[in-house]
Amino acid sequence: METTPQSPADEKPLVFLAQPLFPEFAAALAGRYRFVLAADADAATSAEARVLLVPGLAPVTAHHLARLPALELVAGTSVGVDHVDLDTCRSRGLSVTNAGPAFAVDSVDYAVGLVVTVLRRVAAADAYVRRGRWGADGDYPLATKRVGIVGLGNIGSRVARRLAAFGCAVSYHSRSPKPSSPYTFVPALLDLAAGSDVLVLSCALTDETRHMVNRAVMEALGKDGVLVNVGRGGLVDEPELVRCLRDGALGGAGLDVYENEPAVPPELFDMDNVVLSDHRAVITPESIRGALEVLTANLDAFFSGRPLVSPVQL
Repeated sequence: METTPQSPADEKPLVFLAQPLFPEFAAALAGRYRFVLAADADAATSAEARVLLVPGLAPVTAHHLARLPALELVAGTSVGVDHVDLDTCRSRGLSVTNAGPAFAVDSVDYAVGLVVTVLRRVAAADAYVRRGRWGADGDYPLATKRVGIVGLGNIGSRVARRLAAFGCAVSYHSRSPKPSSPYTFVPALLDLAAGSDVLVLSCALTDETRHMVNRAVMEALGKDGVLVNVGRGGLVDEPELVRCLRDGALGGAGLDVYENEPAVPPELFDMDNVVLSDHRAVITPESIRGALEVLTANLDAFFSGRPLVSPVQL
Protein backbone atom coordinates (compact mmCIF):
# COMPACT_ATOMS: atom_id res chain seq x y z
CA MET A 1 0.00 0.00 0.00
CA GLU A 2 1.44 3.32 -1.05
CA THR A 3 1.59 6.21 1.38
CA THR A 4 0.87 9.76 0.37
CA PRO A 5 3.98 11.93 0.70
CA GLN A 6 3.66 14.60 3.34
CA SER A 7 3.34 18.05 1.84
CA PRO A 8 5.36 20.97 3.22
CA ALA A 9 2.13 22.46 4.55
CA ASP A 10 1.62 19.37 6.72
CA GLU A 11 5.09 19.41 8.26
CA LYS A 12 5.41 20.46 11.84
CA PRO A 13 7.47 23.61 12.41
CA LEU A 14 11.12 22.88 13.16
CA VAL A 15 12.36 23.95 16.61
CA PHE A 16 15.96 23.44 17.65
CA LEU A 17 16.72 22.60 21.29
CA ALA A 18 19.75 23.90 23.15
CA GLN A 19 19.33 20.94 25.53
CA PRO A 20 16.61 18.30 26.05
CA LEU A 21 13.18 19.58 27.05
CA PHE A 22 11.89 19.26 30.60
CA PRO A 23 9.49 16.28 30.81
CA GLU A 24 6.49 18.55 31.49
CA PHE A 25 7.29 20.65 28.41
CA ALA A 26 7.96 17.62 26.21
CA ALA A 27 4.63 16.05 27.13
CA ALA A 28 2.65 19.25 26.53
CA LEU A 29 4.33 20.16 23.24
CA ALA A 30 4.47 16.66 21.76
CA GLY A 31 3.04 16.60 18.24
CA ARG A 32 3.00 20.38 17.80
CA TYR A 33 6.58 20.91 16.64
CA ARG A 34 9.46 18.95 15.18
CA PHE A 35 12.14 19.12 17.85
CA VAL A 36 15.80 18.53 17.02
CA LEU A 37 18.57 18.62 19.60
CA ALA A 38 21.14 21.11 18.33
CA ALA A 39 24.07 18.91 19.35
CA ASP A 40 22.75 16.05 17.18
CA ALA A 41 21.80 18.06 14.09
CA ASP A 42 23.65 17.86 10.80
CA ALA A 43 24.64 20.95 8.81
CA ALA A 44 21.64 20.78 6.48
CA THR A 45 19.12 20.68 9.34
CA SER A 46 20.99 23.41 11.22
CA ALA A 47 20.73 25.63 8.17
CA GLU A 48 16.92 25.39 8.29
CA ALA A 49 16.37 26.26 11.94
CA ARG A 50 14.53 29.54 12.57
CA VAL A 51 13.87 28.97 16.28
CA LEU A 52 16.22 27.91 19.07
CA LEU A 53 14.40 26.88 22.25
CA VAL A 54 16.52 27.17 25.39
CA PRO A 55 15.25 25.02 28.27
CA GLY A 56 16.54 26.25 31.62
CA LEU A 57 19.89 28.00 31.68
CA ALA A 58 21.71 26.18 28.89
CA PRO A 59 24.48 28.50 27.61
CA VAL A 60 23.91 29.98 24.16
CA THR A 61 27.19 31.38 22.82
CA ALA A 62 28.19 33.13 19.64
CA HIS A 63 29.58 29.79 18.47
CA HIS A 64 26.19 28.10 18.94
CA LEU A 65 24.39 30.89 17.11
CA ALA A 66 26.87 30.87 14.22
CA ARG A 67 25.80 27.30 13.40
CA LEU A 68 22.24 28.53 12.74
CA PRO A 69 22.35 30.94 9.77
CA ALA A 70 18.54 31.10 9.35
CA LEU A 71 17.85 31.71 13.03
CA GLU A 72 15.28 34.40 13.89
CA LEU A 73 14.16 33.64 17.46
CA VAL A 74 15.84 32.48 20.67
CA ALA A 75 12.98 31.35 22.91
CA GLY A 76 13.87 31.12 26.59
CA THR A 77 12.07 29.39 29.45
CA SER A 78 13.65 31.50 32.22
CA VAL A 79 13.18 35.14 33.19
CA GLY A 80 16.88 36.01 33.18
CA VAL A 81 18.72 35.69 29.86
CA ASP A 82 22.31 36.20 31.03
CA HIS A 83 23.13 32.72 29.67
CA VAL A 84 22.43 33.95 26.11
CA ASP A 85 24.94 35.97 24.09
CA LEU A 86 22.71 39.01 23.71
CA ASP A 87 25.35 41.05 21.89
CA THR A 88 25.40 38.50 19.07
CA CYS A 89 21.60 38.35 19.05
CA ARG A 90 21.47 42.12 18.81
CA SER A 91 24.02 42.32 16.01
CA ARG A 92 22.16 39.68 13.98
CA GLY A 93 18.75 41.20 14.61
CA LEU A 94 17.45 38.11 16.41
CA SER A 95 14.43 38.22 18.69
CA VAL A 96 14.77 36.86 22.22
CA THR A 97 11.90 35.91 24.52
CA ASN A 98 11.79 34.89 28.17
CA ALA A 99 9.26 33.46 30.61
CA GLY A 100 7.75 36.90 31.23
CA PRO A 101 5.77 37.10 34.48
CA ALA A 102 5.39 33.31 34.84
CA PHE A 103 7.72 32.99 37.82
CA ALA A 104 6.98 36.26 39.58
CA VAL A 105 4.52 35.11 42.26
CA ASP A 106 6.54 32.11 43.39
CA SER A 107 9.81 34.06 43.34
CA VAL A 108 8.22 36.68 45.56
CA ASP A 109 6.90 34.09 48.00
CA TYR A 110 10.34 32.55 48.26
CA ALA A 111 12.12 35.87 48.68
CA VAL A 112 9.81 36.89 51.53
CA GLY A 113 10.22 33.43 53.05
CA LEU A 114 14.01 33.81 53.02
CA VAL A 115 13.77 37.25 54.62
CA VAL A 116 11.66 35.92 57.48
CA THR A 117 13.67 32.73 57.86
CA VAL A 118 17.03 34.49 58.12
CA LEU A 119 15.85 37.43 60.24
CA ARG A 120 14.04 35.20 62.73
CA ARG A 121 16.72 32.49 62.46
CA VAL A 122 14.05 29.87 61.87
CA ALA A 123 16.46 27.28 60.44
CA ALA A 124 18.92 27.77 63.31
CA ALA A 125 16.14 27.46 65.90
CA ASP A 126 14.86 24.31 64.19
CA ALA A 127 18.32 22.73 64.33
CA TYR A 128 18.71 23.82 67.95
CA VAL A 129 15.52 22.05 68.98
CA ARG A 130 16.26 18.96 66.88
CA ARG A 131 19.58 18.58 68.67
CA GLY A 132 17.64 18.21 71.92
CA ARG A 133 18.25 21.76 73.09
CA TRP A 134 15.72 24.55 73.58
CA GLY A 135 16.13 27.64 71.45
CA ALA A 136 14.92 30.99 72.63
CA ASP A 137 12.44 32.87 70.48
CA GLY A 138 14.14 35.11 67.92
CA ASP A 139 14.59 38.78 68.68
CA TYR A 140 14.08 40.14 65.20
CA PRO A 141 10.57 41.68 64.94
CA LEU A 142 10.02 42.00 61.20
CA ALA A 143 7.74 45.03 61.41
CA THR A 144 10.64 47.27 62.46
CA LYS A 145 12.87 46.44 59.51
CA ARG A 146 14.02 48.68 56.71
CA VAL A 147 14.09 46.77 53.45
CA GLY A 148 16.02 47.75 50.35
CA ILE A 149 15.00 46.19 47.02
CA VAL A 150 17.53 46.05 44.19
CA GLY A 151 15.56 45.96 40.97
CA LEU A 152 11.94 47.10 41.17
CA GLY A 153 10.67 45.09 38.23
CA ASN A 154 7.89 42.52 38.19
CA ILE A 155 9.41 40.50 41.03
CA GLY A 156 10.95 43.35 43.03
CA SER A 157 7.76 45.39 43.10
CA ARG A 158 5.79 42.40 44.39
CA VAL A 159 8.40 41.74 47.09
CA ALA A 160 8.08 45.39 48.11
CA ARG A 161 4.30 45.15 48.41
CA ARG A 162 4.46 41.96 50.45
CA LEU A 163 7.03 43.32 52.89
CA ALA A 164 5.30 46.69 53.17
CA ALA A 165 2.24 44.74 54.32
CA PHE A 166 4.41 43.40 57.17
CA GLY A 167 5.01 46.99 58.20
CA CYS A 168 8.50 47.25 56.73
CA ALA A 169 9.83 50.57 55.44
CA VAL A 170 10.70 49.89 51.78
CA SER A 171 13.12 51.72 49.51
CA TYR A 172 14.69 50.63 46.23
CA HIS A 173 17.54 51.03 43.77
CA SER A 174 17.19 50.61 40.03
CA ARG A 175 18.49 52.14 36.80
CA SER A 176 15.95 54.94 37.10
CA PRO A 177 13.11 56.00 39.42
CA LYS A 178 9.70 54.42 38.93
CA PRO A 179 7.23 57.35 38.82
CA SER A 180 4.30 55.17 39.86
CA SER A 181 6.10 53.59 42.80
CA PRO A 182 5.14 54.64 46.34
CA TYR A 183 8.57 53.59 47.64
CA THR A 184 11.67 55.74 48.10
CA PHE A 185 14.16 55.66 45.24
CA VAL A 186 17.83 55.59 46.25
CA PRO A 187 20.20 56.38 43.33
CA ALA A 188 23.30 54.73 44.84
CA LEU A 189 23.37 51.08 45.87
CA LEU A 190 25.86 51.82 48.65
CA ASP A 191 23.44 54.34 50.18
CA LEU A 192 20.55 51.86 49.90
CA ALA A 193 22.58 49.25 51.77
CA ALA A 194 23.61 51.72 54.47
CA GLY A 195 19.97 52.64 55.09
CA SER A 196 18.60 49.07 55.10
CA ASP A 197 18.42 46.16 57.51
CA VAL A 198 17.62 43.77 54.67
CA LEU A 199 18.80 43.95 51.06
CA VAL A 200 16.82 41.87 48.54
CA LEU A 201 18.33 41.26 45.09
CA SER A 202 15.80 40.74 42.30
CA CYS A 203 17.43 42.39 39.29
CA ALA A 204 18.86 40.91 36.09
CA LEU A 205 22.51 39.93 35.73
CA THR A 206 24.30 42.07 33.15
CA ASP A 207 27.83 43.33 32.65
CA GLU A 208 26.84 46.38 34.71
CA THR A 209 25.28 44.45 37.61
CA ARG A 210 27.83 41.63 37.91
CA HIS A 211 29.36 41.74 41.43
CA MET A 212 27.42 44.93 42.19
CA VAL A 213 27.15 43.67 45.76
CA ASN A 214 30.81 43.88 46.75
CA ARG A 215 32.49 44.13 50.15
CA ALA A 216 31.74 47.84 50.47
CA VAL A 217 28.01 47.21 49.96
CA MET A 218 27.99 44.33 52.45
CA GLU A 219 29.87 46.37 55.05
CA ALA A 220 27.38 49.19 54.55
CA LEU A 221 24.54 46.72 55.17
CA GLY A 222 26.37 45.90 58.37
CA LYS A 223 26.87 43.33 61.10
CA ASP A 224 23.12 43.10 61.76
CA GLY A 225 22.13 43.29 58.10
CA VAL A 226 20.78 40.47 55.95
CA LEU A 227 21.35 39.87 52.24
CA VAL A 228 18.70 37.89 50.30
CA ASN A 229 19.38 36.87 46.70
CA VAL A 230 16.69 35.42 44.42
CA GLY A 231 18.11 37.10 41.31
CA ARG A 232 21.36 35.65 39.98
CA GLY A 233 24.42 34.47 41.88
CA GLY A 234 26.73 36.68 39.84
CA LEU A 235 25.18 39.80 41.36
CA VAL A 236 27.25 39.10 44.48
CA ASP A 237 31.01 38.83 44.92
CA GLU A 238 30.83 35.36 46.53
CA PRO A 239 34.34 35.22 48.03
CA GLU A 240 33.71 38.57 49.71
CA LEU A 241 30.30 37.36 50.89
CA VAL A 242 31.96 34.40 52.60
CA ARG A 243 34.56 36.66 54.21
CA CYS A 244 31.99 39.21 55.39
CA LEU A 245 29.81 36.50 56.95
CA ARG A 246 32.80 34.79 58.53
CA ASP A 247 34.25 38.04 59.91
CA GLY A 248 30.92 39.33 61.22
CA ALA A 249 30.83 42.27 58.81
CA LEU A 250 27.46 40.98 57.54
CA GLY A 251 24.75 39.58 59.79
CA GLY A 252 23.25 36.87 57.61
CA ALA A 253 22.18 35.76 54.15
CA GLY A 254 19.37 33.89 52.40
CA LEU A 255 20.58 32.50 49.08
CA ASP A 256 18.69 30.68 46.36
CA VAL A 257 21.23 31.38 43.59
CA TYR A 258 25.00 31.08 43.26
CA GLU A 259 27.64 32.28 40.85
CA ASN A 260 28.81 28.86 39.63
CA GLU A 261 25.79 26.62 40.09
CA PRO A 262 25.53 23.91 41.23
CA ALA A 263 28.72 24.71 43.17
CA VAL A 264 28.10 26.43 46.51
CA PRO A 265 30.93 27.87 48.63
CA PRO A 266 31.45 25.12 51.23
CA GLU A 267 32.29 27.68 53.91
CA LEU A 268 28.58 28.56 53.99
CA PHE A 269 27.46 25.08 55.03
CA ASP A 270 28.30 25.45 58.72
CA MET A 271 27.02 29.02 59.15
CA ASP A 272 23.76 29.06 61.12
CA ASN A 273 23.06 32.65 60.03
CA VAL A 274 22.81 31.54 56.39
CA VAL A 275 19.87 29.80 54.68
CA LEU A 276 20.70 27.97 51.44
CA SER A 277 18.47 26.51 48.74
CA ASP A 278 19.11 25.08 45.30
CA HIS A 279 17.69 27.67 42.88
CA ARG A 280 14.17 26.44 43.58
CA ALA A 281 12.27 29.67 44.14
CA VAL A 282 10.37 29.07 40.91
CA ILE A 283 10.18 25.27 40.93
CA THR A 284 6.47 24.85 41.55
CA PRO A 285 3.74 23.29 39.41
CA GLU A 286 2.14 26.71 38.98
CA SER A 287 5.34 28.35 37.74
CA ILE A 288 6.11 25.50 35.36
CA ARG A 289 2.59 25.70 33.89
CA GLY A 290 2.94 29.45 33.56
CA ALA A 291 6.31 29.21 31.80
CA LEU A 292 4.93 26.57 29.44
CA GLU A 293 1.97 28.80 28.57
CA VAL A 294 4.25 31.75 27.82
CA LEU A 295 6.62 29.62 25.74
CA THR A 296 3.77 28.08 23.76
CA ALA A 297 2.26 31.51 23.12
CA ASN A 298 5.61 32.81 21.86
CA LEU A 299 6.14 29.85 19.52
CA ASP A 300 2.58 30.07 18.18
CA ALA A 301 2.95 33.81 17.67
CA PHE A 302 6.25 33.44 15.84
CA PHE A 303 5.08 30.76 13.43
CA SER A 304 1.82 32.59 12.71
CA GLY A 305 3.49 35.98 12.17
CA ARG A 306 1.98 37.66 15.24
CA PRO A 307 3.81 39.80 17.84
CA LEU A 308 5.76 37.87 20.46
CA VAL A 309 4.21 37.90 23.93
CA SER A 310 7.36 38.32 26.05
CA PRO A 311 10.11 39.89 23.96
CA VAL A 312 13.35 40.89 25.69
CA GLN A 313 14.58 44.40 24.97
CA LEU A 314 18.08 44.07 23.48
